[in-house]
Amino acid sequence: MATPQRKPQRLGDLLILAGKIERDQLEKALELQKESGERLGSCLVRLGYLTDKELTRFLSTQRGVVGATAEDLRLDPKMATYLPEDFVKRFEVIATGYDDSTGELTVATTSPDDYSLVDSVRFMTGVRSVRPILASQYAIRRAISEHYSTHSLLEEVVHDGRLFEKALISQSNRLQKTEGEDDRGQSLDEALKDAERQPIVALVNYLLIEAVKRKASDIHVEPYDGFLRIRMRVDGILHSVLTPPPGLHRAIASRIKIMSGMDIANSRSPQDGQISIEYLGEQLFYRVSSLPTVHGEKLVIRLLKKEASLLDLDHLGIPEHLLSKWKSIISEPQGLVLLTGPTGSGKTTTVHASLEHVNSVDTNIVTLEDPFEAAVPGVNHVQVNPAAGLTFLTGLRSILRQDPDIVFLGEIRDREVAKTAIEASMTGHLVFSTLHTNSAVESLARLEDIGVETFLIAGSLRCVVGQRLVRTNCPQCSMEEAPPAAELRALGLDDEGIYSGTWMRGRGCNHCMGSGFKGRHGVYEALFITPAIRTLIRKKADLEDIAAHARQEGFTSMFENAITLAQQGKTTLPEIRRTISVSKIGLQSTIAA
Repeated sequence: MATPQRKPQRLGDLLILAGKIERDQLEKALELQKESGERLGSCLVRLGYLTDKELTRFLSTQRGVVGATAEDLRLDPKMATYLPEDFVKRFEVIATGYDDSTGELTVATTSPDDYSLVDSVRFMTGVRSVRPILASQYAIRRAISEHYSTHSLLEEVVHDGRLFEKALISQSNRLQKTEGEDDRGQSLDEALKDAERQPIVALVNYLLIEAVKRKASDIHVEPYDGFLRIRMRVDGILHSVLTPPPGLHRAIASRIKIMSGMDIANSRSPQDGQISIEYLGEQLFYRVSSLPTVHGEKLVIRLLKKEASLLDLDHLGIPEHLLSKWKSIISEPQGLVLLTGPTGSGKTTTVHASLEHVNSVDTNIVTLEDPFEAAVPGVNHVQVNPAAGLTFLTGLRSILRQDPDIVFLGEIRDREVAKTAIEASMTGHLVFSTLHTNSAVESLARLEDIGVETFLIAGSLRCVVGQRLVRTNCPQCSMEEAPPAAELRALGLDDEGIYSGTWMRGRGCNHCMGSGFKGRHGVYEALFITPAIRTLIRKKADLEDIAAHARQEGFTSMFENAITLAQQGKTTLPEIRRTISVSKIGLQSTIAA
C-alpha cells in the first residue's frame, strides 16, 4: 500500500512555526493579499511584520537556494538591457549579473525552480547558461520600479518616441573639428536643434520639477560606458530616477547648458551656471556645474532657495537646553560664533535661521558666501568672485568698511582670514563663520593649526556648534523595534539599560521610496566658551581636559544627542553610525537610559 504524500505546508504556517510572525499578523496579510493580488511574503513585508531580509533568508534556507535582498538588487543600469521590459514585468524576473568568462547570466526571480522560465531567459538572451537566485516579490518589484520604468516614463514625459529611436542609432565619430562644430566634433547647429526639440525640453523640465516634488537637493546626469544614468539626492542619499538611452546624453546636456547660460561649444572644461524657472507661481532657482569625464560631461544641478524666510530657529531640531543659550549668544553685540561639520550638514541653514532671528530694522547684516545659496530678506548677501578679485579676505575687509553689525563669513580657510574675522569680532561686530572639523571641541585645535594665537581664540570666541543631519524614520511605515545587540556593539554601546525609550525602524514603502526614511533632523552639540573654558584655552590645556570640564558644565556630544533621537523613535542606530564620526574627545560618559 502506497504511503500517502504529506501535503506541503503553506508559507504562512511555516513562518508561524518558526516564530517569525503571529497568527493575527498572518490573517491581516491574507486580507491584504486578497485586495492586492500580491504574494503573501510581499504583503507581510509591506505591513512591516517581516523585513525583506528576514523573508529572503527564510525562503532561501527553506528551498536551499541562494537569496538576494532588495538592497542586493540595486543594479548596474546596464543589466536592465538584458531582458525586455514587458518580459521582466510579466514574469517578475531581472538580470543581476553576467560572467564573461563562463557566459553565465544570473537572474533574480520569485520562482528559481521554474525551469521553463530559465529556458525562456536563455533562449531570449542567447547566453550559454542561466543561474537563477531567489528574491522576494517585494524586492523584485522595487528593482523593476527603479530600473525598468525608464522607457514608459520617458514616453509619458516627452510624448514622442522618434527622437529616442534616433538616439539609439550609433553614429561614426568625426575625426577633425571643423568650423561651426563644438570641441567634440558635433555641429553646433545640430546640437542646438537637438537641445530645442520638444521631447528634450519636456524631459529636462520634468527633471527640474520632479526634483522639487521629491524634495531633492541635487540632480546628477551621469554618462558611462554604454549607459546614461540620472539620479537625485533625497535626504542625503542618491536614488536612481531614469536610465535614458545613452544617445540622449548630448542633447540633455546641451539643453541644461543653454538654460544655465553655459557655453555648449565647450565640453572639455568645467563650467558653472544658474537656471531660473517659474512653477505654479513660484520662482525656482538651480545652480549647475559641469565636469568633463572620459564618457562625456557629468552635470550636477543643485536646488537653491532664494528666499530663506521660512527658516525658523525654533524648528531646526536644536535641543531646548541648547536653544535658549544659542539665542542668548547670537544676541550679543560682538564675538565670534563658529559652526562646524562637513559639507551638507546644514551649517548654512542654521546660520541663516540665526540671522533671521536677530534681523531687525536697526541692524546691518552682511554675508560673504561661496557659493551663495539662499537669501534672507533684509540681509545683504555677497558672492565671492576670485576672478574679479573678490576673495574672502578682500571681501571681508570691504564689508568691515560698510558699517556692519553682524557679519557671516562663509568659511575660515586660512590664517589671514581667521585673524581678520577675529579682529572684527573684538571691535564691536558679531561674526558668524564655519569650519570643517569632526566636533566642536576640535575646532579649537583647528584654529591653532592655521596659525591663530591662543589668546585671540580665548578673547574672541563665544560658542562653537557642531552639527550633522540624520534621516528620520518614515511616519508611514515605521514600526516599533528594539535595536539588535550587534548594532549597539558597532557603536561601542553597552546594551544594559539602553532599551528604554521607543525605538522605531522604517520598513520601506512608496511614501519613502523603500528606504524606510523620510526627511532629516539636525543633530547638534554646542561648546559655550564660559570663563572657566576661556581660562583653559589661554593656558593651552589639552582638548581632553577642556572637554571634561565642558561636560561638568552640561556639555553633551553630538553622538549622545543622536542616541537620544534614536531612543525617541526618530532615527536608527545604523543611520547614526553612517552619519556621525564618533570623536574620542569628550565622549567618556554613560548614555542615559
